[in-house]
Amino acid sequence: MSRAILHNDTEAEDVMQDAYVRAYTNLSQYAGRAPFSTWLTRIAVNEALARRRSHMNHQQVDVTDFDGEFAMKDTSQYSDPERTATDAQLRGFLEQAVLDLPQQYRAVVMLRDIEELSTSETAHVLDLTEENVKVRLHRGHRMIRNWLFDRIGARAKEAFSFLGVRCDHVVQNVLDRLNDTPA
Repeated sequence: MSRAILHNDTEAEDVMQDAYVRAYTNLSQYAGRAPFSTWLTRIAVNEALARRRSHMNHQQVDVTDFDGEFAMKDTSQYSDPERTATDAQLRGFLEQAVLDLPQQYRAVVMLRDIEELSTSETAHVLDLTEENVKVRLHRGHRMIRNWLFDRIGARAKEAFSFLGVRCDHVVQNVLDRLNDTPA
């Protein structure tokens, strides 16, 4: 879950390590009102959200195109080639999914989701009722989900795998930190 929030494998591993250490050192606070896994997940989610907020508050100044004014940009997103490639591939999948929609659904999805027109504006442009726009948008979204699932759905779990070396690395770091923590 932390990877989905942070979009960064290294940060997600750090969050997991911090969550495990925090849970271990605060076991006395676990009240048992929810399963332990839920409690641990909540700790990890809170840590990931805090890190994301922290990163958003610490944007870097990008002076590559200095024209007398400084521009504030989050340069971290530009320095990750893997993320850039993944984003491009995802954009390609989504574009193709929308382009493969039947015209009546593609027009509504494009106007509502891409052009960000309101339901009433879309209805006016396409000479439809607002109810018809809502139905076509819902059906179009379902078709896109099905299109994506047909192509990548069976492999979706692989995208967030946490097995083998990555898991061993996190466990070893947690154990090392716990050994360094006073009892």
